[in-house]
Amino acid sequence: MKRAFSLKVNGEIYDVRAEDSETLLDILREQLRLTGTKKGCDQGECGSCTILLDGYPVLACLILAWEAKDKEILTIEGLAEAGKPHLLQKAFVEMGAVQCGYCTPGMIMTAKALLDRKPNPSEEEIKHALAGNLCRCGCYPKIIQAIQFASGKGY
Repeated sequence: MKRAFSLKVNGEIYDVRAEDSETLLDILREQLRLTGTKKGCDQGECGSCTILLDGYPVLACLILAWEAKDKEILTIEGLAEAGKPHLLQKAFVEMGAVQCGYCTPGMIMTAKALLDRKPNPSEEEIKHALAGNLCRCGCYPKIIQAIQFASGKGY
């Protein structure tokens, strides 16, 4: 049986219907058509589905949709303001931190949560924050440089 509830995603309220077992990832991608959040392993191992829930990075494939009601959900689509990319999005492009791009939304959302908490993280703090995000193309050095660039440290 589906239950009806509202989700606040990227500052907008959406009315959704979901089975008790449906994940937030599935609702974001299939009902709301917010496909920037990627479906990778669907087991909480790769980080490609990372979103911010009340400001904290979480794996949308491990959150039941109804558990996110009454919370602030931020996806990669919600980072741009007035049609302009977020500083992290620009930095990833400028530093060449994208190759296939599949991990990029999750990496950026994880980085945003880190920079929101700690505006000038060390390289080790960046690596620690990204520990749950896998890049199959091996762009880690450039991803770290992009986050350092966005934090104002340059590279």
